[in-house]
Amino acid sequence: MNQASKSTLEGPRTTVRAFFVGERLNASGLERGDVLSTTPLAFRVNQNGGVAILFRYGVVVLIGLNALEEEEFLRGLQSRMTGAFVRRDEETAVVELGSDKEDQIPPGGPICLQSFSPERLILVGEALAKSVVLARHEREVASVFDATEPFARELARSGRMGGGRRSILKHIGNALLVRHRVSGPVEVAEKPDVLWDKPHLERLYARLEDEYELKERAESLNSKLAVIAESAQVLTDIIDTRRSLRLEVIIVLLILFEVIMTIYQLVMGRHG
Repeated sequence: MNQASKSTLEGPRTTVRAFFVGERLNASGLERGDVLSTTPLAFRVNQNGGVAILFRYGVVVLIGLNALEEEEFLRGLQSRMTGAFVRRDEETAVVELGSDKEDQIPPGGPICLQSFSPERLILVGEALAKSVVLARHEREVASVFDATEPFARELARSGRMGGGRRSILKHIGNALLVRHRVSGPVEVAEKPDVLWDKPHLERLYARLEDEYELKERAESLNSKLAVIAESAQVLTDIIDTRRSLRLEVIIVLLILFEVIMTIYQLVMGRHG
């Protein structure tokens, strides 16, 4: 990893905004001379010291840019997005230079940093990137649970599940798709690479984790994903049971038809 140590922004306060733009983001070939970090890729984007941080799992973090600069930068990345979202998720934080000797995150207030060093800004970007991904996945998981509820209610009420095979298969597909997305390349519990070179910043990142409840939200998502997996298995078993029952009915009808034909042939033989 290549990192600069020079402060990147001037002024006492700036804005950090994370955009979840797509399923994947190809950052290869964007390296430049003023790179601040290679993992994740971070570099300056304007004369005022604005910073962009790109994550391969589809998140762009922009620091110190105005709205027009943000839109222009994101448009320039569209060709590098895989599975771009029609509606992108956003999360914003305010960071400012603190007067204390330690980095602080007061309740309900801005993130107070000793300096706007690249390492500190990248850690803030890491936390915001993971938070915005979790927010989208939390919404997707909630939508799957909303779709599951009518099936579960009908099963509890009548002992049978309403809806045809196609609707059940569609629900299974949605459940598996969400499980795949959430279990994808974002490792919330993974230690940011910058901490390997700057271990003295681990306390700052621990405070960021607590502020955005990253571990707790990830654990909650994993629990809900386990329920989704069980739900998909139950629906699959119901489809298999319906299919087996249908085959058994067909077999019984064929046997009954054969018996009737045999009796008919015997009766006609006697009359003949």
